[in-house]
Amino acid sequence: MSRNSYNIDIESVFEGVCGLFPNLKPEEREIMRNNITCQYFRKGEIIYKEGDTPQGLVCLSKGKVKLYKEGVGGRDQIVRMAKPIGFIGYRALFAEENYSATAEALEDSVVCIIEKNAFMGILRNNAELTLNILKSVATELGFSTNRTVTLTQKHIRGRLAESLIFLRDTYGLEDDGKTIKVYLSREDLANLSNMTTSNAIRTLSGFAEEGVIELDGRRIKILDHHRLERISELG
Repeated sequence: MSRNSYNIDIESVFEGVCGLFPNLKPEEREIMRNNITCQYFRKGEIIYKEGDTPQGLVCLSKGKVKLYKEGVGGRDQIVRMAKPIGFIGYRALFAEENYSATAEALEDSVVCIIEKNAFMGILRNNAELTLNILKSVATELGFSTNRTVTLTQKHIRGRLAESLIFLRDTYGLEDDGKTIKVYLSREDLANLSNMTTSNAIRTLSGFAEEGVIELDGRRIKILDHHRLERISELG
């Protein structure tokens, strides 16, 4: 294992990453231990760029990450939001392709990379682990399909409501039971919802005027969960 100059508790991080692979044999854990690199990324730093070649399986140990593609006119489309502990960028790794999206830290984050050949060797010799990975990939594919339908068929209000629910369900709420535990810019909310920033701002303001949410800078409180879900359902 290796680390960068920041004070990362490498043993704790490694144990957390291993939790993603409950079927590891002792010798496979040792292979992973000898072929994992952990790095600290500050908020806003790029973990990998669209077009880069995967060097291994990327695991998010701490923090929050957005994955986005650059669209027409330089407008980004957020295709996924990641939370710890989980892995990202695996589609490109398994398909032996370059990354199709850019990964950026939304807050200070710790990312570990399990070297490609070592990880593939483990998969070839551990059928149960491979099946678990396939299940994760299939689940993510199903989610992506549903998001595609949402972004193409729902109106602006439905799309933004869906995004707020997605953020709530992904990252949870603060101790008050209302504030979504991730703080996105209006531009990021727009990119997540496939709309312009101005439309996102107007729609958020509308939700606030209706008493569905409360806005405090980037902090969003959901005051009426049932109504927000109804807006999403109605599209």
